Amino acid sequence: MRLPPGGPPAHERGAALLSVLLLVAVMAVIAAVMLERLNLATRLAANSQAMTQARLYAVSAESIAMARIKALIDSSPNRTADPQGLLGREFAMPLTRGNVVARIEDAGNCFNLNSLVDGTEGAYSLRPVALAQLRALMDGLDISPGENIPVSDAIVDWIDSDDAPLPNGAEDAYYMGLATPYRTGGRLIVDPSEIRAVKGMTPVIYARLRPWLCALPGTELSPIDVNTLRPDQARLIAMLSPQMIDVRKAQSILAARPATGVASAADFLRPFAAGGQTLGPEPIGQLKVTSRWFRIGLTVSVDSVVLEEEALVDVGVDPPRVVSRSWGDRDTR
Repeated sequence: MRLPPGGPPAHERGAALLSVLLLVAVMAVIAAVMLERLNLATRLAANSQAMTQARLYAVSAESIAMARIKALIDSSPNRTADPQGLLGREFAMPLTRGNVVARIEDAGNCFNLNSLVDGTEGAYSLRPVALAQLRALMDGLDISPGENIPVSDAIVDWIDSDDAPLPNGAEDAYYMGLATPYRTGGRLIVDPSEIRAVKGMTPVIYARLRPWLCALPGTELSPIDVNTLRPDQARLIAMLSPQMIDVRKAQSILAARPATGVASAADFLRPFAAGGQTLGPEPIGQLKVTSRWFRIGLTVSVDSVVLEEEALVDVGVDPPRVVSRSWGDRDTR
């Protein structure tokens, strides 16, 4: 069909314009979506690159921190003291593209959850002395016997290898009956956050306990270094013999230590003996004057990315090595 001379009729000319405007609008929407997706992809790529850079910075910061730890150990092999104040304080490492804040702590000055059992893998059984220490610690933190006895028993059952629950504990039969069933670990704990799954544990109890707990890669009784233990950690001394050791007395003795530390656990215990107090044979074996385990806490900032890492370092081998790493805020793990 041929158009009449002079183009389409006047009443049809608006349809062409409307079609063009509609096409422009569709193209504008498509362009906007494509730009948004491009911006998102760009941001994701930038964040991924920043996270990769943060992890690389964290590894470098670990090496620097481990060198400082080794220098601390080498300066006095027979006693681990901290005359320079390296432990328990933050130090910054400014970087070209970000910043690292590191904190080094003695990782043995805590209650080792894995000490609740003794034996070998597949044959872990209750260690009564460690259970008594955990209950004493919980009692000192104002966790009532009605709560701390069931929780402490349940933690033991979570780790041990048998299926017979302690009088106030819980094994697989209990957990499999829950709305969301699961099983006990039946192995050593890797991170203290695991105990949030045990019977009777509440957020309040966990919040009180968490600063005092650790999960060392072995079943040894908590190796308390009296040279690096802070006065505010005196409760760890009191838990060894709660009927005989007053927390305030332990705090004052810790505060009065020489800067270079004491040469033996007996030297540390002498002030207690002067007051007619004693810790007894088993806890004395837990008191050390050297440290094997250290914790490196890192907060790495690169652009808008913040990475938090915690590394457990073993200085019992030469050179020292990282035995485990975890990421995320420690208080929420």
